[in-house]
Amino acid sequence: MPRPPARRELLVRGLLSLGVLAASAFLLLTSQPRLGLDLRGGTRIVLETPPEATDRALEVLRRRVDELGVAEPVLARSGDRRIVVELPGVQDPAEAVEVLGRTAQLAVRPVTGPGQEQSPDGAGLALGPVAMTGEGIRDARATPNPAGVGWQVTVDFQGDAPSTWQRITAEAACAAPGDPRRQIAFVLDGDVVSAPQVDPSVPCRTGMIGTSTQITGQFAQAEAEELALVIRSGALPVPVEVVEQRTVGPTLGAEAIEASSRAAIIGVALTSLFLIFAYRVAGLVAVLALAGYAAVAYAALLAVGATLTLPGLAGFVLAIGMAVDANVLVFERAREEYARRKRLPRSVDLGFRGALSAVADSNVTTLLAAGLLFWLATGPVKGFGVTLAIGVLASMFSALVLSRVLLRLVVPLLEKRPRWSGLHDLGRVRTWLTARGTRLFQRPRRWLLAAGLLVLVALSGLLVRGLELGVEFTGGRMFDYTAAAVDTGRVRAELAAAGFGDAVVTTSGADGISVRTGPVDEAAAARIGAAVDRATGGAERVGNELIGPSLGAELRRDALIALAIAVAAQLAYLAVRFDWRLGLATVVALVADVAVLVGAFAWLGKTVDGVFLAALLTVIGYSVNDSVVVFDRVRELRRAQGDQPFATVVGNAVLQTVPRTVNTGIGVLFVLAALLVLGDGSLADFATALLIGLVAGTTSTVVTAAPVAIALERR
Repeated sequence: MPRPPARRELLVRGLLSLGVLAASAFLLLTSQPRLGLDLRGGTRIVLETPPEATDRALEVLRRRVDELGVAEPVLARSGDRRIVVELPGVQDPAEAVEVLGRTAQLAVRPVTGPGQEQSPDGAGLALGPVAMTGEGIRDARATPNPAGVGWQVTVDFQGDAPSTWQRITAEAACAAPGDPRRQIAFVLDGDVVSAPQVDPSVPCRTGMIGTSTQITGQFAQAEAEELALVIRSGALPVPVEVVEQRTVGPTLGAEAIEASSRAAIIGVALTSLFLIFAYRVAGLVAVLALAGYAAVAYAALLAVGATLTLPGLAGFVLAIGMAVDANVLVFERAREEYARRKRLPRSVDLGFRGALSAVADSNVTTLLAAGLLFWLATGPVKGFGVTLAIGVLASMFSALVLSRVLLRLVVPLLEKRPRWSGLHDLGRVRTWLTARGTRLFQRPRRWLLAAGLLVLVALSGLLVRGLELGVEFTGGRMFDYTAAAVDTGRVRAELAAAGFGDAVVTTSGADGISVRTGPVDEAAAARIGAAVDRATGGAERVGNELIGPSLGAELRRDALIALAIAVAAQLAYLAVRFDWRLGLATVVALVADVAVLVGAFAWLGKTVDGVFLAALLTVIGYSVNDSVVVFDRVRELRRAQGDQPFATVVGNAVLQTVPRTVNTGIGVLFVLAALLVLGDGSLADFATALLIGLVAGTTSTVVTAAPVAIALERR
């Protein structure tokens, strides 16, 4: 049984675990997740303004969005010059842009006679200089016409506007009734939205006195309400530009949630069965801790109010698989301690203690990647960074606190039956490798040659096939459709006949098709949709994405900066925690992993977009994670086997960590395979990138990081 100090420690950890689980249960029962637009459907628009006008523009846009009647709209400032508008449920982006896109100042201008400017009734007008802007308008509302004919719009002025209005109406009142010069024009975005005549009762050179006026014209109610909305919300200080627009159908979001949920259930079920098979009772404890991890991580997302996006959902599913790693590290350490001492409780305690540095270092490297995503990325990818960071922290709690409490309660009952624990031997794979006396790095140059050839083959894909950059990085328009019959050849032919011969057509799943073009307007978008409809016999548009060229170039630059900062951050951390040569070897391996992943996507012809960037930075974290575990063991063995050649020490470290590498890899593999099989579109591409990264990150420790470290040591 545990000694008294150990009992107190167990009690503290137990109470902490109960408190965290109780708080998590409360949040799960009382809170609802905030779903991103890519999961619940809607439109996301990013507007760009000059920095000095962003705050004022945000206030005006908020009034406009409120008038749209959208439930739970989101308007937020992004940086110094961008405004993000999210409109759940809005499937027609033209409707939103119709209101938000009226971005110039509302101007009140006198009419000087007939001319070229078209008014709503079709009459051509000539306009004088701007007499008043929308900043002079406090409110505008639709009201029934007292004369009983239609509706009118009542406009309330503020500041110096009443005196200005009196002056321009005094001049207009001198023209005869019916003369265009008796009209006052309200102009928005260069269009005359209304040009009412000054009432005949207004005296010449006296004008309309007061703080409000009425615009009459036998409006229908809907027309009057629309005109009032335009007038009262039209006071943007400067023009703004739509630089990004995304629309996701609710069906697509529901399918993503269903696919991720099924992948999580199947992946976790297979991982749980594997853990129980490999570690018996200890594996069952890990499964219980894994369930606690899932509850704590999801509750933490609810607590911080994080918005759950498609990449975030995939990241949450992935983090479930990665949470296995800390438990496996502890179990393998406990196995080693039991082989020396044959005392199960003591071996478990020492297993947790011995694995602590590897768990901490590997999780810190993943947190670095997550932090960079949150800092540098935008939109859904930023959400992925939040989800990944919460998942890593929750996995540390699960492995170092919850698992420890459960094992400390169970292990004393198994002291006389250690075989039931699953910690009684070193495992068949490690025992077999050790018995063979395998020496991995007698010729490290061969490993480096193999790694170099693999990287060259991967990068040759960039020259042979080229890299398909997504709309996010190139700018342009992306349309996603679902159809019963998908024939890319027929779709390309129809698009070429419609004048879009340069459109890129790709499939996603059995019934999905994507069309990528340069920047096109809504009329051209309608022609593209009609062409796809003809080619497929009926298609439904479920996604619509617009990225301006300037934003695409900026995102492309930011992606390279993020990658460079990620590599630099990893190198700095590893240089502090390890010998600089081990840190440099780890960075060389992760650069090789990045090259392999990018090259593989080039060979496969898959699109590189923001979701791919999230996968790429995750692979960096995973690659460093694997190398850190091995080099943590190298650091330990160098103290214990200082008389052995460095190549032998590294080889022993790799062999001793093989069970952890295999078992963790299998756990993550189950989840990613489920995502790949059950997911579609972005989910499937995300899973593909991570599967490639998983294999590359695991093998690069052996074929790249370890040989590079040996070569640096020899020099």
